[in-house]
Amino acid sequence: MLIRVDPGSPVPLFEQLAAAVRGEVLRGALTPGERLPSARDLAATLEINVHTVLHAYQLLRDEGLVDLRRGRGAVVTDRAHEYADFAGALPALVAVAKRLNLSPAALAALIREAY
Repeated sequence: MLIRVDPGSPVPLFEQLAAAVRGEVLRGALTPGERLPSARDLAATLEINVHTVLHAYQLLRDEGLVDLRRGRGAVVTDRAHEYADFAGALPALVAVAKRLNLSPAALAALIREAY
């Protein structure tokens, strides 16, 4: 699993971290039952505050993608299978956006509006 964050980005670090974990699930690199690194280990690796990692893990828990248990850590839930279904729909959406010459920002704005 490869997780990166950009401290210079306007996107908060916890959101970047949660997005990176979602991306790993979409790619199939993380599957149900797999443990995420401990908050302390990931914070040390990324050189960020442990509370930032915990905030990201709590966000993923609220989405149902991660189960948090004391002593067991963060574990990917069965909901990861639903993400795989979603990942299958993305290439067609991106292909249409490219055909229409939409920028990634414009596509994201349309998705936000429809959501």
